[in-house]
Amino acid sequence: MMSNSMFKNTVLFLFTLFVCSVNAQTGFKSDSMLVSKENPAIIVGAEQFDLFSKLLDGKKVGILTNQTGVVHKPGSDIYVSTVDFLLDKGVNLISIYAPEHGFRGTADAGELIKDGKDTKTGLPIISLYGSNKKPTGKQLENVDVMLFDLQDVGARFYTYISSLHYLMESCAELNIPLIVLDRPNPNINIVDGPTLEMKNKSFVGMHPIPAMHGMTIGEYAQMINGEKWLLNQVKTNLTVIPVKNYNRTLLYSLPVPPSPNLPNDQAINLYASLCFFEGTNVSSGRGTNLQFQIYGSPFLKNMPYQFTPMPNFGSKDPMNKGKLCYGENLSNEKKLDKLELKWLLKAYQNTDQKDKFFTNFFIKLAGTDSLRKQIESGLSENEIRKSWEADLQSFLKARKSYLLY
Repeated sequence: MMSNSMFKNTVLFLFTLFVCSVNAQTGFKSDSMLVSKENPAIIVGAEQFDLFSKLLDGKKVGILTNQTGVVHKPGSDIYVSTVDFLLDKGVNLISIYAPEHGFRGTADAGELIKDGKDTKTGLPIISLYGSNKKPTGKQLENVDVMLFDLQDVGARFYTYISSLHYLMESCAELNIPLIVLDRPNPNINIVDGPTLEMKNKSFVGMHPIPAMHGMTIGEYAQMINGEKWLLNQVKTNLTVIPVKNYNRTLLYSLPVPPSPNLPNDQAINLYASLCFFEGTNVSSGRGTNLQFQIYGSPFLKNMPYQFTPMPNFGSKDPMNKGKLCYGENLSNEKKLDKLELKWLLKAYQNTDQKDKFFTNFFIKLAGTDSLRKQIESGLSENEIRKSWEADLQSFLKARKSYLLY
């Protein structure tokens, strides 16, 4: 029998191999592949140490980050963690704070994370996805300045922006300056979907924004501050270190997976459209090697593609585990430039269990009960989209003053 510690080490080793081979096997490309005379290298906020080093001088520093917090090793295409990069620069890092999926990004969606210690640096790792999601005064008591370095994917229900909200709130209440090290949004050209109604606020949707917001995480932090979305309308002492050589027309391929079930560019592009299935009895591909690139259920038997979800890395107990599912394979689908509803509508129209199609979680993901009612009443995609237009225009107008690119 394999011991628990051996199992954990094996999983971590396999994940390390997974990340290191991601360029070759999953379709991720280094941003350096986009470089040309007309398009110089994209330089993320964390790599521009000269822009924020003075803010850290003589300070005890905390950082909220995970496996997506990486920078180019100077003079090479090799990536190193932002934590290691800062320590090599002599920054007095005293603690690491971890969001959903943990510091190493290996935990399942929704899996509670425990505090721990980073085996490489010896720094304490404080979980913000366990007993509490908002950092407490005790957890921040020795911190003079906080850093935030997470890779977002541009969807309201991707919880890294919820962790950002709570960190900003705590920093504002405790008078701790916060520096957000900005990163590109791989779906930055898409602003689409229903807008969240605040009565449906949850950790998978905290603000009155559309399902896809089209902002970088630095821009989003500025909007949280400017729109006074924090508790009691407190305001964070916020500094955003912008991405250099970046604009809203550039494609950006992430150097590492942002979470276990977004293994490649295709999954990241399809994520927001297929994530609605997480609030239904339809699998979005968890428990396969095509996460968020396929969908299906046992109740869609007239659909062409077949798969059987089974426990795997990033999904210990996938929906419809061990059951033959029927659906569609979207792994070769053309890149989306909008939130796509046609697959959700098709699945509902083809299911033989309409009364069990939706779960209570669907309203949290949609941010409104309207979408479910519209689908159940047989509205077309165009009719549903028209109902979003006024809110989308209001959002686009409100966000203008917070854009950096």
